[in-house]
Amino acid sequence: MLASSIPPSLLFLLPFLLPPSCHPTDVIVTFDPSVRWMELHGAPLSHLALDPGTGHLYVGGVDHLYQLTSDLEVMSHVKTGPHLDSPDCLPPIIPRDCPSATPTHNHNKLLLMEAGQGAEPGSLIVCGSLYQGICDKRSLTNISQLLYQTSNPVDTQYVAANDPRVSTVGLVITTENKQEGGGTGGIMRLMLVGRGYTSKGPGDIPPITTRRLFPVVPPRRAFSQEEELGKLVVGSYSEYNNHFVKAVAHGNHVYFLFSRRDMWHKKEYRTYASRLCISDRSFYSYVEVPLLCRGGYNLAQGAWLGNHSGEPALFVIMAAGQASTPVATSRSALCVYGMAELDAMLLRAQEVCYTEGGRGSSGQEEAYIEYAVSSKCLKLPKDSLSEYPCGGEHTPNPIASAVPLPATPTFTSTTQLTAVTTATEAGHTIAFLGDREGRLHKVLVHSDWSGDLYGSLLVDSGSGVSADLLLDDSQQHIYVLTNSRLSKVPVSSCERQTDCQSCLAVRDPYCGWCVLEGRCSRKHQCRRHMQPNHWLWSFEPTTQCVTVRSLQPANQSKDEQTQVTLSVIQLPALTEAESLSCIFGLLPPQPAIVMETSITCQSPSPELLPLMPAGSDHMILPVSLVFGHVTITTGSMTFYDCGAVSRLNQSSQCLACVSSLWRCNWCPLDQLCTHNHSCPNQHIILNQRQDSPGPTSCPLVFALQSSALVPLGLSTTVVLRGRNLDVYTDEAQYVCVVEIEGVQFNLTAAVEKTHDNSNTFTCSPHQFQYAVSQLRYSASVYLRRGERRIDTAPGLRLHLYDCSAGQSDCSQCRAVPEEYGCVWCPGSPAPSCVYNQSCTSVPVDTCPPPQITQVLPVSGPLEGGILVTIIGSNLGMRYHDVEGRVTVAGVQCLPQPEGYQISTRVVCELQPSGKEREGPVLVTVGTTPPGRSTQMFTYQDPQLLDLVPDKGPVSGGTRLTIRGRQLLTGQKSDLRAFLGPRPCYIVEEVNDTQLVCQTGSSNQTGGVKVRVLFGKAERSIPLVTFHYLDDPVITEATPAESFYAGGRVIMVTGRNLDVVQQPIIAVWVEPLEVQRVKRRRRLALLTAKQQLVFNNTMTTVSERCSVLSSSQMTCLTPTVTPEVKVKGLWFQLDNVRVHYESIKGKSFTYYSNPEFFPLNREAPDAPYRFKPGGVIAVEGQDLTRAMSRQEVTARLGDQECEVKTLDNTHLYCEPPETQPESVDDSNELPSLKVFMGNLQVDLGLVQYDSDSLLSPVPLAAQISLGAGAAVIILSVLVVILMYRRKSKQALRDYKKVLLQLETLEINVGDQCRKEFTDLMTEMMDLSSDVGGPGLPLLDYRTYAERVFFPGQQVAPLSRQLDLPESRRQTVEQGLQQLNNLLNNRLFLTRFIHTLEAQQGFSQRDRGYVASLLTMALHDKLEYFTEVMKSLLQDLVQQYVAKNPKLMLRRTETVVEKMLTNWMSICLYSFLKEVAGEPLYMLYRAIKYQVDKGPVDAVTGKAKRTLNDSHLLREDIDYCAMTLTVLVKNGVEVQPCPVKVLDTDTITQVKDKILDQVYRGAPFSQRPPADSLDLEWRSGQAGHLTLSDDDVTAVVQGRWKRLNTLQHYKVPDGATVALIPRSQSSGGIGVNQVFQTGEKTPMLEGEEEEGLRLWHLVKSSEDPEIPKHRKSSMRERERAKAIPEIYLTRLLSMKGTLQKFVDDVFVAILSTKRPPPIAVRFFFDFLDDMAEKHGIDDPETVHIWKTNSLPLRFWVNILKNPQFVLDVQVTDSIDAVLSVIAQTFIDSCTTSEHKVGRDSPVNKLLYAREIPRYKQLVERYYSDIHSAASGCYQEMNSTLTELSGSFASEMNSLVALHELYKYINKYYDQIIMSLEEDSSGQKMQLAYRLQQVAALVENKVTDL
Repeated sequence: MLASSIPPSLLFLLPFLLPPSCHPTDVIVTFDPSVRWMELHGAPLSHLALDPGTGHLYVGGVDHLYQLTSDLEVMSHVKTGPHLDSPDCLPPIIPRDCPSATPTHNHNKLLLMEAGQGAEPGSLIVCGSLYQGICDKRSLTNISQLLYQTSNPVDTQYVAANDPRVSTVGLVITTENKQEGGGTGGIMRLMLVGRGYTSKGPGDIPPITTRRLFPVVPPRRAFSQEEELGKLVVGSYSEYNNHFVKAVAHGNHVYFLFSRRDMWHKKEYRTYASRLCISDRSFYSYVEVPLLCRGGYNLAQGAWLGNHSGEPALFVIMAAGQASTPVATSRSALCVYGMAELDAMLLRAQEVCYTEGGRGSSGQEEAYIEYAVSSKCLKLPKDSLSEYPCGGEHTPNPIASAVPLPATPTFTSTTQLTAVTTATEAGHTIAFLGDREGRLHKVLVHSDWSGDLYGSLLVDSGSGVSADLLLDDSQQHIYVLTNSRLSKVPVSSCERQTDCQSCLAVRDPYCGWCVLEGRCSRKHQCRRHMQPNHWLWSFEPTTQCVTVRSLQPANQSKDEQTQVTLSVIQLPALTEAESLSCIFGLLPPQPAIVMETSITCQSPSPELLPLMPAGSDHMILPVSLVFGHVTITTGSMTFYDCGAVSRLNQSSQCLACVSSLWRCNWCPLDQLCTHNHSCPNQHIILNQRQDSPGPTSCPLVFALQSSALVPLGLSTTVVLRGRNLDVYTDEAQYVCVVEIEGVQFNLTAAVEKTHDNSNTFTCSPHQFQYAVSQLRYSASVYLRRGERRIDTAPGLRLHLYDCSAGQSDCSQCRAVPEEYGCVWCPGSPAPSCVYNQSCTSVPVDTCPPPQITQVLPVSGPLEGGILVTIIGSNLGMRYHDVEGRVTVAGVQCLPQPEGYQISTRVVCELQPSGKEREGPVLVTVGTTPPGRSTQMFTYQDPQLLDLVPDKGPVSGGTRLTIRGRQLLTGQKSDLRAFLGPRPCYIVEEVNDTQLVCQTGSSNQTGGVKVRVLFGKAERSIPLVTFHYLDDPVITEATPAESFYAGGRVIMVTGRNLDVVQQPIIAVWVEPLEVQRVKRRRRLALLTAKQQLVFNNTMTTVSERCSVLSSSQMTCLTPTVTPEVKVKGLWFQLDNVRVHYESIKGKSFTYYSNPEFFPLNREAPDAPYRFKPGGVIAVEGQDLTRAMSRQEVTARLGDQECEVKTLDNTHLYCEPPETQPESVDDSNELPSLKVFMGNLQVDLGLVQYDSDSLLSPVPLAAQISLGAGAAVIILSVLVVILMYRRKSKQALRDYKKVLLQLETLEINVGDQCRKEFTDLMTEMMDLSSDVGGPGLPLLDYRTYAERVFFPGQQVAPLSRQLDLPESRRQTVEQGLQQLNNLLNNRLFLTRFIHTLEAQQGFSQRDRGYVASLLTMALHDKLEYFTEVMKSLLQDLVQQYVAKNPKLMLRRTETVVEKMLTNWMSICLYSFLKEVAGEPLYMLYRAIKYQVDKGPVDAVTGKAKRTLNDSHLLREDIDYCAMTLTVLVKNGVEVQPCPVKVLDTDTITQVKDKILDQVYRGAPFSQRPPADSLDLEWRSGQAGHLTLSDDDVTAVVQGRWKRLNTLQHYKVPDGATVALIPRSQSSGGIGVNQVFQTGEKTPMLEGEEEEGLRLWHLVKSSEDPEIPKHRKSSMRERERAKAIPEIYLTRLLSMKGTLQKFVDDVFVAILSTKRPPPIAVRFFFDFLDDMAEKHGIDDPETVHIWKTNSLPLRFWVNILKNPQFVLDVQVTDSIDAVLSVIAQTFIDSCTTSEHKVGRDSPVNKLLYAREIPRYKQLVERYYSDIHSAASGCYQEMNSTLTELSGSFASEMNSLVALHELYKYINKYYDQIIMSLEEDSSGQKMQLAYRLQQVAALVENKVTDL
């Protein structure tokens, strides 16, 4: 459990966390951080109750009940379930009487509060779904205190529905106690309950009943439904299945809201409201009316009785039903019904039915009698309703209105709404609605019933809101109950808004701005909310905050203090005693004077104002209007500084001052800008805003009289003109100031007054210089008078210039504008450009002829159209000089104006020449001779010849090589290649014969023309097109990993791979140091520059791929150094980039290289000795991490060493028989090299051992022997040699088999792990079924029957004594005497020994007699044990004389079967508590695994098995499918997904469906598959019954195939249903029904017709093959080495089941918990016997123990789990269990477990585990042995207990009667044996037996 508020840190995540809003208006769904919540157990939580007195909350859920404080702290917590229950049984539940009882969850159905009586505390009424819905009362102060509970309820106390899905509502009412007037002031408390119909349990509980709560005087019972209390009588319970939603009390009535099918009219589902008088105990007043919510909303989901506009109203959540079903869709609405209107409708219906026969004035039916009862509407007197408002015995009932009460939806939603509650705030009705997604919606309901959604809050994402939505007493919070959480949500978040604007922006009806308190609050929280403008409602769209409309003055000088008047909108009224203040900025408050909407304040004194910001001439201060400490509104005022205005404009201070926005004036004599209207020295120039001339009055230098152009190096006089300078009257001198590059030049100025009242200032001459090498420089110039700077008109500058700067030739010089006076002076040492007055010689008139230094390009196409650039000097002074005067190779070339540069460059467009020609470039300027280029220009005719390749993908990226002649025509920039309309980008330097370009993308496939443009000249390749083909697509690339060395072959599969010119595999890597840097800087925000650096460090390594076909290519993984991190791998297919992740969604992984160890690890330099014929084992690490066996090659010298197996740590390779040659000249011995991709590892030298025995006999030896002897000796030798060779070969082969087995097992490991994970997921679902009573354990009687009498159809336990009544008493008396005889040990041992001595007494008879004795003596187990021990002692005696090890090996004697039965009795509780569950889990795991693969229905062979003889070896193609099975659950039909295979027969499918539907139920309780038909349903009417055999079955020759899903073409996801089999459809099924121990697949009917049935494989039992040949064929088949694939299947199954097998073995053989007392007792007995008979061989005792417990009992249980569990064991499961049982047997033997080549595969499978299991067995035996003995006393008490517990289960009379049959059969021998014994004679045993015979069968004896 968790109580929490949402942390603020989550708020920034909201945009990502929230689902998109799906509401009609754009209300943003938000989180509220002030929501508190508490996580509770018991999901789904269903009910919430609130005690208004204490504020305590009560929550009911599944199996849990909570009591919490109003702050959600848990006060008390009670668990109410699960308990053993079944809806089919009535409480109390006794398991014996109710076999269907299982641990069942208790769903809370009702949670109501009952007020206390006097001093008694109140009680909480809690009703659950258990025990037919009975109720408890618990204390309201502490719910763990029970006030009332019944342990043995009667049927009148069943209150709630026993089904979690059926609704129940209730209401506590108080009324007068008429009948029992005496009790407590005549008060009677009742509970009215409405509940839906349940199909299980008592079916006669009416929809509405009255239950007694108080007073309860015996014989009355609490919660009982008594006749006099009333109920709603119903004709048909199932038809009137009301789904109740709410019960409410209002006035003197109780109302129920429910939905059901309208049985009277259209049979559609509707919602109804019904009403009863509270005082009506007979339900005479019951009347109901349909509620109509327009828009098709017909199913009520939740309701609340609230107020609307002061009148009571019913707020109902309605959902649209899914097409004539009671299933609600997500379309829902809120509809509101006034209670007055509802009551009027109900009264009208009552009146019409009482007085008008149910018909209105128009004759239309308005009311009728509902619920199929015999009453009908009448025509009683008109005053009947007023006389009998609550009806009477004579009035008709129950009445239903035929006219609905309509309403228009107030609010609609596309998410299903589930809950509603309402509140009234300041006269407004607010509805809170919960929905299925965990949101709370807030809707303002207007007086016209329309609604306005103003907020949505996410309370608990994805978890539906329960219908109980409650407001706390203060109406401040709302309690929201969701699936597993209770949340406390504030109704509004007004207080979180801190200013008026945000408060009004929330648009929440709860919120408004409380002006004088300065807070966002609810209306009643604002003290003066009744007065206008004091509380501003946020929901009113026209509401405005208190605002300063204007300030007078809006700005003022910082140096003065004035009155400021604020004009304010919405100002609230104050009392006379109250006042407001003004606050400027952060300064102290000033008192404010209020005059209606104007407020006057004093501005602050200048010295208090803050400093002016740097660089600014004003500042803006906020002006706040304050009431107390609350700021009501804020305006702003500007304070300016005139001094700063002039300071910021030094060059024209006066102009800036008088032109400024502020009221600033200029004092010219004081050089002062001021806000004052007077100056210290009289003269003032006023601001232009004060209707004065302003700027025109300023003293100003307004112009240059001399030229602004001043040549450098020449003495020049500057003349300035000024005006308004008369204001200066002092004697100060004027000075001209020129600023050049920061240096001031002061020149004295002579003043001269002119006639227009202005002045001329002539500055002294000066020779100006500057260092900048440019033609012109602008310098500022101004006038100074003394210290005063005179303003200069903006833009007044001197332009200094230098003719020589940048004018390098004559044309450039002469092109300078004339006003500069620059000339080309031919002076010495060289001609140059100078100012005309500086030229000492005569300037040149005409320039020299043009000179051309370079032409680009030097070739062009015949068509021209390219630009030719000519560079040189004197190429004209302007463009017009060269226009039309340029020729290239004798052809005009048109100059382009935009490319012309004076004198130095001409760009012209080449014109067509018509033919190839060559010549210079000529440029003519004026009359001078033309300039001629030294380079020759050639007109060329380029040609395109061919193209490689001629196809590529539409995404482009193909590099095309275009070959041709004279391709280098024009510049590269003139060359452009095109494929159709699309460019092909030139990527390399073009030469004369070839051009390479890369294709761009195209939007379509097909052929396109290849064109190359040389300028405007176009060329194409004749008859050649380039083909755009579909992009390559990669569908698979395997494997997905490599090691760093690379070179691993990736096989890429796809489409159109051959379209690509050069496919590449590329890896993106990043150095590790960059990684480290990145990690260090991860928290720092990187700049773009840094990121760029990082991206530069990413490098790629690539390899080319080889295309094999259009669908396949191979790529070798690139080599990567371990110092880098691989960031990704992709395939670059021209322009198509395919990232590996995008192919199958997984990434490509690089691993470190596998590590190999030298062959000779001790001495790596020494050669490894190898015996020929074996295999070389290479050790290493991670060998298979990124490599498979097929990819590895190994070479020994110059020959291959064939790789046989490869696992993670070993590589086994088989070298040649003879030693290969070395490939290394430096060594004679060959070395072993392993090649994995690019990785090559030398593992050292190998030296073959020469085996003399194996070498053939040398020829010389043969010759040296005598000729005669040679033949004999040779033949002997050959035989010996062959034998030796064979035996060695066999040993080697055996080693290889073991090696391969181990390797195979490792290889299937991964598959096993996946299968195991799958299986565990499945088994997790089981864990709820298993554990405790959920285990389908057989009851003791059935268990005993199956163990004592295996294979018998009707065991004696189930039979009754079949006797005529006349003889019954006598016979029973005789049998009782026989029972007494059996209790005589002498008689019993004599009886047993005599029977065993008889010839005709078979082994079966012995077992039968032993079991009958067990039954007869079951109530005296101590005696039975003593007899068994004495008989066993006799048996030991016999075997000690022969071979003690053979004792108890089989069940050949009566005592051995007695021992079996005794063990079974004693170990039943151990099975129940310990071993049963792992055994069941093993069974379920086997079943699940076997069913996942195909199983042959005829032969029982399975693809998934442990048993090779039951392995389905054929490769059957099958697909897993999921069928949707319609399961009827009560009234509802629910879809249930079931996994099947398409190869399953119909019976197999039925079994799998039954397995799923009845997965928790015992096998015996589920219907047999052959009693049901499988129906395939498609669409509305498509129903097809499927069966194993019908007319559609396929018959081939004499074989008929069973029908499968595949045969019927049933698709995946199809809908099917199991329906009871009709008599006609008795099709043939192949049923595998296995009774105890018997496994006989029954093949019905077909054999007679000569047809043989088959399913997946045809049975190999072919009758035409002779018998002797059959067996030899089978042996040959078995002898074939099992191919790896089958072994893999077996191993995979073994690996998957391993955990479950281990669990069973450990449960049986663990001594962690004390072993069963019987085992310890019996092992002690065996140890005593061994000691007594002097047997000291531990192996013998081990064998005895093994034979008595594991092999006698446990193997039987392992092979036949159906002896213990109520399950079905099919052939295929039995085959697996047999292998496990055999493993258990092998684990218990003492002989060493050796497997050889010819060992059965079943033994090979567990060869590695058996030694471990053996240790388990040995430890079990030794732990029991070493434990203290002397458990006889304990054993006896256990036996006494067992005798009492189970004796009643045993039908001892039947057992005695059966035993008597044997006495009768061997009567004489038994009598003789008894008479021979002297002790028997003394006890008259024979006589007593004769008496028994006389009674049992009237036998005349010689008594």
